[in-house]
Amino acid sequence: MVQSSAADVDAYLAEVPDDRRLALTRLRELCRAELQGFTEVMAYGMPAYERGGVAEIAFASQKQYISVYLTRPDVRDAFAERLAGQDMGKGCLRFRKPENLDFDLVRDLLRATAAAPGAVC
Repeated sequence: MVQSSAADVDAYLAEVPDDRRLALTRLRELCRAELQGFTEVMAYGMPAYERGGVAEIAFASQKQYISVYLTRPDVRDAFAERLAGQDMGKGCLRFRKPENLDFDLVRDLLRATAAAPGAVC
């Protein structure tokens, strides 16, 4: 699944492969817990979390990995040292195996994102 046509996040999670559903559900729970004041939406075919109508975090089940999208360059820069050993794209953190999803790192990124608004890329 690269882009979903699911109407909401529940429907999105229902259509992901079984071997990823638990990790993605846990990721959603973490987003909902840490991103107070954000709105959960479907954007570009994936779950996203918006503040003031702007998506700052998203995640997706891609063909080869689970991705966490970090649209805030300031947060990525602040975590440069911890992200250095990770599989990163321009704005996404990739986990090739669901069991390797680093929930502690993601939680810290979410907390930094929630702490204050910032410009997105």
